[in-house]
Amino acid sequence: MQCRMGCGACCIAPSISSPIPGMPRGKAAGERCVHLSVDYLCQLFGQPERPAICGAFAADEQVCGGSRDEAIRLIGWLEQATA
Repeated sequence: MQCRMGCGACCIAPSISSPIPGMPRGKAAGERCVHLSVDYLCQLFGQPERPAICGAFAADEQVCGGSRDEAIRLIGWLEQATA
């Protein structure tokens, strides 16, 4: 599955414990990454400072569902289930 342009669910729903430029303590689940544009695009995409965990994420229908709202729900559920 290809990422949906303008989705950004993976930049909002999961927690990230590793440092992110501008977010040295990472981010909490449900918190918007400071590098997510108003158009829901990653401003660090393709940049060397993009966290490895972000680069390793691969869109999958079971995780991303059919819409951004569904992806936020599914990723949020996975976040809670693995906390």
